[in-house]
Amino acid sequence: MRAWTELFRVSALFSVPGDALAGAAAVGRSPGRGTALAIGASLCLYEAGMALNDWADREEDAVDRPHRPIPSGRISPSAALGAAGALTAAGLALAARAGRPALAVATGLAATVWAYDLHLKHTKAGPAAMAAARSLDLLLGATATATAMSTATATSYAGTGPGPRATRPMRLGAVPPTGPDNVARAAGPARSPLAALPAALVLGAHTYGVTAVSRHEAQGGSTAVPLAVLATTTALAAAVLATHQRQRPGEPARPGPAATAPGSSYRPDHPHHSTAPSMLDLGAPLPGTYRPGHHPTAPALPDLGAPQPGTYRPGHHPHRPTAPALTPLLLTAFTGAYLRTAGPPLLHAALNPSPPLTQRAVGGGIRAMIPLQAALAARAGAPGSGLAVMALVPLARSLARKVSPT
Repeated sequence: MRAWTELFRVSALFSVPGDALAGAAAVGRSPGRGTALAIGASLCLYEAGMALNDWADREEDAVDRPHRPIPSGRISPSAALGAAGALTAAGLALAARAGRPALAVATGLAATVWAYDLHLKHTKAGPAAMAAARSLDLLLGATATATAMSTATATSYAGTGPGPRATRPMRLGAVPPTGPDNVARAAGPARSPLAALPAALVLGAHTYGVTAVSRHEAQGGSTAVPLAVLATTTALAAAVLATHQRQRPGEPARPGPAATAPGSSYRPDHPHHSTAPSMLDLGAPLPGTYRPGHHPTAPALPDLGAPQPGTYRPGHHPHRPTAPALTPLLLTAFTGAYLRTAGPPLLHAALNPSPPLTQRAVGGGIRAMIPLQAALAARAGAPGSGLAVMALVPLARSLARKVSPT
């Protein structure tokens, strides 16, 4: 078991789920079934690449890293190659469950992984190939999420979706259903997966730098490369923050249900919101009903357990910051964590380009992908997904002490 965990570099696995979550955020969707399938496919293809990498480098590792599982004899070359093939097939099968577009992206990702490990790694195109693989991984999450949501919406409108609400007509003035089966309908049309391309390019640029540094981790000796990658890391962090600041004030970063404003304490299905009409506006709709573009102009009759009359304003809460107000704070924190994780090891490797410090720079760059993914999700208006990605940081750091990610 120890040998297989080293072969698969399991501590680096925590840098994978954030690709799909950032991709889902980029197309304006909450994670769903398609996102879960994309994460599973990404994990399988990532581990296939790890096993194939050691199989392809078994002769080189016998000289430079004889402690690795294959040259040390703990895992046979045929077993490693078989694991790579089985994991690739499993990844493509999971992607196929998410739809043909997702399978097409996953096929391109698998082809890139195999081409890199078998040939491109030892050419000048190596870093670009690895960057393309990581970008395709994010696009896989975006494609699988958007495809699954579009399919669910079409199925629901056709009256074949799960639950009786898919076929029962909605009465006039009723609150639109907001359960999990109707998320796609409430959120509006999905963005094209191409909307995730800017985020994919940012992640690809970071991966390019990490791969460029990794080409010197066995012998060391490069000062210029870590310095250049450090400058690139700083530029990427500034670009992520600048892109968010250029959004128009008040513009939502991602579509959401129209019946509930972000940060508002008002919920149409809340028991404290009376169904009696307001005494001051007899023409207003029943509180708790949904009418696009309408906002109540007068408070309903007070209720002892309800919010104070007149306090309902979209985006307002008297006791806590709203979600739009929290997003810039989280984005800044995630970007700072990205710089803190990747920056110091790169600087140390530039000052002393020894193999151990270069390997630490590579490991720091791999772990830095997690806060970068969280920042990309928060920039797209999904701070919850960003927090979920950041929860993987302690696990990755703890496991990296036992199993090297490089």
